[in-house]
Amino acid sequence: MLEFPNIDPVAFSIGPFAVRWYALAYIAALLFAIWYAKRLVSTQALWAGRQPTATPSQIDDLFVWIALGVILGGRLGYVLFYNPLHFLTNPLDIFRMWEGGMSFHGGFLGVVVALYAFGKKHGMTLDRLLDLGAAATPVGLGLGRLANFINGELYGRAGSAPWTMIFPNDPLQVPRHPSQLYEAALEGLVLFLVIRIATHRYQALSHPGRASGLFALGYGLSRIIVEFFREPDAQLGYFCGFITMGMILSLPLVAIGIWLLVRSRRT
Repeated sequence: MLEFPNIDPVAFSIGPFAVRWYALAYIAALLFAIWYAKRLVSTQALWAGRQPTATPSQIDDLFVWIALGVILGGRLGYVLFYNPLHFLTNPLDIFRMWEGGMSFHGGFLGVVVALYAFGKKHGMTLDRLLDLGAAATPVGLGLGRLANFINGELYGRAGSAPWTMIFPNDPLQVPRHPSQLYEAALEGLVLFLVIRIATHRYQALSHPGRASGLFALGYGLSRIIVEFFREPDAQLGYFCGFITMGMILSLPLVAIGIWLLVRSRRT
């Protein structure tokens, strides 16, 4: 059994305000996504003679739209998917975001809505905008899971593997899988490399929907796998003995990913 690292969840303080690792992960993820997307649209060789989806200046404008989509969608997704009864009786708690509670699936839907609205305004198709987002998002997912690990939250199920550890916030204080690191590896590193190879070696950006299809399929499968090691939310538990809410919400992503990949072969 490994020892959990003794890291303060507060990264640093600015006056009376405490800046936490999770907030830093969100900021770093958005900044990287914008920088990487600008690199993609500036590299003509990736587009096989097609016009890039956007210009670098348009990517800058897109930053605010994506940030709002991630924050609003992620929070509303958590409220609706994971703890609706609590927020129904305590509606003001919806705004207490500093206490945690964000849903990837809600954030994903929020980004889709933001990209759709931005595309309608600038005459861009949703699938091509989603491809840019898919290529730039995995690094942010990995950073977010690392922040979860540092904070000692969203830990895994009890286990006996040599790398299990006891998390300080665990009321049972039993060895558990560091499922946050599993997710960081699969959703962050592996998924980024897969899409990077697709865009830079096989010109996936010239086939609208291919990069986003890989992302949806890859994330959905990764999340389903990790859910077998992750402790489900206490207020939800298991469905039918072993199914978790994370698995249920990931199945549509797998289906969408397959559909996008099949569709991209016709373009």
